[in-house]
Amino acid sequence: MGVEGENRQAVIDSPNASPFAELGRELEALRHENLLRDRRVLESPQAPRVTIDGREFVAFCSNDYLGLASDSRLIAAAREGAARYGVGAGASHLILGHGAAHHALETALARFVRLPRALLFSTGYMANIGIVTALVGRGDAVFADKLNHASLNDAALLSRAEFRRYPHGDLVALENLLAASTARRKLVVSDAVFSMDGDIASVPELLRLCERHDGWLLLDDAHGFGVLGATGGGVLQHFGVSAERIIYMATLGKAAGVFGAFVAGAVELIETLVQRARPYIYTTATPPLLAHALLASLEIIAAESWRRARLATLIDQLKWGVSGLRWQMLPSAAAIQPLVIGTNDEALRVAAALAGRGVLVPAIRPPTVPRGCARLRISLSAAHSEQDVALLVAALRDVEKES
Repeated sequence: MGVEGENRQAVIDSPNASPFAELGRELEALRHENLLRDRRVLESPQAPRVTIDGREFVAFCSNDYLGLASDSRLIAAAREGAARYGVGAGASHLILGHGAAHHALETALARFVRLPRALLFSTGYMANIGIVTALVGRGDAVFADKLNHASLNDAALLSRAEFRRYPHGDLVALENLLAASTARRKLVVSDAVFSMDGDIASVPELLRLCERHDGWLLLDDAHGFGVLGATGGGVLQHFGVSAERIIYMATLGKAAGVFGAFVAGAVELIETLVQRARPYIYTTATPPLLAHALLASLEIIAAESWRRARLATLIDQLKWGVSGLRWQMLPSAAAIQPLVIGTNDEALRVAAALAGRGVLVPAIRPPTVPRGCARLRISLSAAHSEQDVALLVAALRDVEKES
C-alpha cells in the first residue's frame, strides 16, 4: 500500500473528535462499498509499458491515444519552447501572459478544425465551465445527455440556467424538451465521444435539432480530437458537418499528448469568452513552452495518419479477442473500450487479477458509471503493439476461467 496509503488508512480507521471526524466516517462508508479510490505513482514516462513500485506493467489506462506523450519530437519542441519563452507565463492572458506561442497555437487550432477562431484554456473542465457560464444564465436552458462528462453537468448547474437532462442518445426526448422550452437561449451540450461508454454522439442529428429549435450546440470532443477524421480533425471532420451554431471544445492532453484545451467557433463566440469566461480571465496562462510543443503535435497528428489506422487495427483485434467472454464489451469505435463487469467487488477483483499478471486496466465504479455497471475501461493507444493486446486478451481469458 505504501506509506501514504497506510497514513490515509489510519485516518479512516480511527476517526476521532477532530473537526473532520464526520469526513472520516464518510470515507469509511466509501471503503465499505468498495468505492474508495487510490492513486498509483507512475515512475516512468506515460507509455504502453510503465513502471510502478519498481515493477513494469503493460498499461491500458491512459488517454494518450496516438502515443505522443513521450514522443521525442514533442520533448525537443518543449525544450526549444522553454529556451525561447521561459518556463512560466507569469500572468493571465488578459494582463501580460498571452505570448506569441499561445497566439500561434490558437491560430493553428482554428485552422486545424476549420472554424473561424480558437481560444486556449488550461483544462477541458475549465473550458466547459467557462463556455456555459459565459453564454447562459437565468432565463436560459441547458439540455444535456445523461452520460455527459461531469464538467458539463457542473457547468450547467453553475450557470443558474434551467438544467434539463435527456436519456442517453434519446433524440426524441431531446426534441420534446426543446419544443416545450420557452427559454431565451437554448444550449444543447453533449460529449462527442462518451468517456465511459466510448460511443459517438449523433452530431448531425443534434445539429438538426438545434437548427430546428434555434439552439446552440456545444460538443465536448475530448476523446475524438486527433483520433476521429482523416487528419485527426475530430468529430466534425468525422461527420463532415459545419455550422455557425456549433461550439467546439477539445482537450490537448489526450491524443495531442501535451496539456490544455481549446474552444473553437464563431468570432463573436470566442470574443465573448475572452470578455466573460471567468476560468479564462482569472487564471494564469499555461506555460508557453507547452503551446510551442503543441504546434509540433498538430503537425504530427495531421501528417501521420498511420497512427489512427493502427489504433483502428488494435480496436478490431481486441474486440475479436474478447468475443465470447461472459463480460459485455460495449459497442465502441473509439479508443475507449469498456468491458462491463457488474459489481464493484467483481470489477476490483478482475482488475487486481490482471495487475497480478502485469496488465493494468482501471476499474471504473459509481458514481462515474451507474450502479451495477462497474467496468474495466480499456484505453488503447497507437503506441501499443499487437503483442500487448494479445497479452491483455490472454490475461482476461485466464481470469475468467479462474472465477
